[in-house]
Amino acid sequence: MEITRVAVDAMGGDNAPVEIVKGAINAVNGRKDIEVILVGDENIINKELTKYEYDKEQVSVVNATEVIETEEPPVNAIRKKKDSSIVVAMNLVKNKEADAFVSAGSSGAILVGGQLIVGRIKGIERPPLAPLIPTANGVSLLVDCGANVDARASHLVQFARMGSIYMEKIVGIDRPRVAIVNIGAEEEKGNALVKETYPLLKNCTDINFIGSIEAREIPDGYADVIVCEAFVGNVILKLYEGLANTLMHKIKKGMMSSLRSKLGALLVKPALKNTLKSFDMEQYGGAPLLGLNGLVVKTHGNSKANEVTNSILNCIKFKEQRINENIKETLIINEQ
Repeated sequence: MEITRVAVDAMGGDNAPVEIVKGAINAVNGRKDIEVILVGDENIINKELTKYEYDKEQVSVVNATEVIETEEPPVNAIRKKKDSSIVVAMNLVKNKEADAFVSAGSSGAILVGGQLIVGRIKGIERPPLAPLIPTANGVSLLVDCGANVDARASHLVQFARMGSIYMEKIVGIDRPRVAIVNIGAEEEKGNALVKETYPLLKNCTDINFIGSIEAREIPDGYADVIVCEAFVGNVILKLYEGLANTLMHKIKKGMMSSLRSKLGALLVKPALKNTLKSFDMEQYGGAPLLGLNGLVVKTHGNSKANEVTNSILNCIKFKEQRINENIKETLIINEQ
């Protein structure tokens, strides 16, 4: 049995270390083919671990005396805080002591550390953050959602290629449909970046490019890979999450508004619960930073145990499907 080793930043995020450690233990208690390395203040982590029963062979602790806070300048933090949980854990990936890194900590530090410590695959210009988002047909990959706000057309073409590989190998979609976010379906529409990128994607023979996608079409599952620069992607993601939470709250409130609605709620509760669950972002885990020499996964800053668990478990499939190797092979083919 091949083991996947995941280094987890136990000190990163709003709910660290309680929810992070809980999520890690849930992961190892659910699978025997995974080992978790909790990185951070060993005294705090070990105290949390006393709350749980688990296979001691599957969990280890690596001490780190510093924590990178969200408000710190990312580049300075990565360079100066060499003993921070993020830097120590990423070095485990760099040195092949871990297969993957998961953190709910500073997004900026994770993005900078991913490039400076883990390193980019040769030929990758910019690694994008790529979360799965729920749609009417299942899920779509939003790439980029937060890493490159000033992307160039060549970056977006690489995002499309890497996203296609991810959806094919991880989600199992044959010839995933790729679309670029635009303000209309016509090819001549869009800002300068979209107008420059569109014909480049159209000429890519290794992806299934279907044209533009408007924001309102995204929830319908019109495309499997949704390409955009990070400013647009982050706005889409945050609006998606906020609207989903608002709708869930409104539905639950409406069902409790009267005796009749409460009786009706009892009848539809099982079906409704499954429907609402599909739009719960926690079940999809964090967003991988594609195009690095190792796997780096960023989870939400307010992640609870369930999202941490799913992020860790997703690392197993990422390793099994050789995503990084497939990205390298695709780049070599396209350069020839």
